[in-house]
Amino acid sequence: MRLAIRETAAPALALFASASTLICCALPALLVTIGAGAVMAGLASNVPGLVFLSQHKAWVFSFAALLLGGAWYARWATRNAPCPADPAKARACARMRTFGGITLWVASILLAVGAFFAFFAADLLL
Repeated sequence: MRLAIRETAAPALALFASASTLICCALPALLVTIGAGAVMAGLASNVPGLVFLSQHKAWVFSFAALLLGGAWYARWATRNAPCPADPAKARACARMRTFGGITLWVASILLAVGAFFAFFAADLLL
């Protein structure tokens, strides 16, 4: 049971944190870049937490990277853990390991895209 929680909860939490970096930093940059500044102004006035997250983006990215690193460590620590002997449970274990790996890669890509837009894209446009 503990193994299943590590292989599902850690990647899901890392994916959630990585997606939040897109919402706080990449989405505003994208909206302003495509000329949808009015949409961004409406979004900022209706979601006040968005401004707070954007102002503290270094903390948001640090927290997301910490969660992602913890998820990768949990995956590495359980890399040689055996699956159950029961064939149905072994298939479920293999599926969860595959799903957890895909989730971690998606979370890593989302974090990288968010970091690019939050920290580097504005410098490229100037």
